[in-house]
Amino acid sequence: MAQFLQQLVNGISIGSIYALMAVGYSLVYSIMNFSNFAHGSVIMLGAYFGYFCLTLLGLPFGLAFFLAACGTALVAVVIERLAYKPLRDRKAPFLYFIITAMGMSIFIDNGVIATIGPTPKIFPLARLPEFIRGGTIKLGVVEVGRVDVAMFVITVICLVALIFFIDYTRVGKAIQATAYNMKASALMGINTSFIIILVFAIGGALAGVAGVLYGIKYQVYPQMSGITMKSFIAAVFGGLGSLPGALLGSLLLALIETFVSGYLSTQLRDIFSFLILIAMLVIRPSGIMGKSMEDKA
Repeated sequence: MAQFLQQLVNGISIGSIYALMAVGYSLVYSIMNFSNFAHGSVIMLGAYFGYFCLTLLGLPFGLAFFLAACGTALVAVVIERLAYKPLRDRKAPFLYFIITAMGMSIFIDNGVIATIGPTPKIFPLARLPEFIRGGTIKLGVVEVGRVDVAMFVITVICLVALIFFIDYTRVGKAIQATAYNMKASALMGINTSFIIILVFAIGGALAGVAGVLYGIKYQVYPQMSGITMKSFIAAVFGGLGSLPGALLGSLLLALIETFVSGYLSTQLRDIFSFLILIAMLVIRPSGIMGKSMEDKA
């Protein structure tokens, strides 16, 4: 029983990071109907922004965290303006968007390797707040790392704020309308170009938060953008374009991975993840909570 509870806590902790990453995929997909594979590289840049704000600039953790989120929001918007907007203006097929996203991801990853180098970076513990530093909190038979608690709390705050923004503000309603039908929204007076920029900025900011948290728990390195493929699987599992689906898919995927690692083998973890992706695409392509819509890729 103790092992089961420990694996459950570990799965929820990992799932919270997956959720932050997956929400960015779902937001962009809901508006533009394509999977933004450059999102993983933005997450990786967020980890580097946070690391260098702490080490090179010597900023307080809170300010470094905020600047990392702002930096990745700006990067996401620049990617949209430079890479995706010309394709939208030409009404290019969605396949072109996916190819461009992959190209941007490769460009950013290799640019980091060429400029910063491939050596992993570790967040300095001395620069982190007391509640995030090493150590565990014992809850009965379960031990929870302080960094895991911080990850979960920060994730919940970010996602609750996002859900409130989407559901209870005029701009959030405009995002929902644009996601439902972009042409009709434009005819009703909604500035869809601004909405697209805003969605990329929100997704980029969440990517920065996820990158910093992931970097604190593990390491910061250029190839960490590949790890975010798990968040894409979670988004597909829950339903691309659905924020509740992204949250549900992230938690379920993380729990499955954790229990497979704990009870079977860590070598089988990734196999199960991609089996879930294949099975979902075959059985229910729209995901658990996604809606079936034509021409989405």
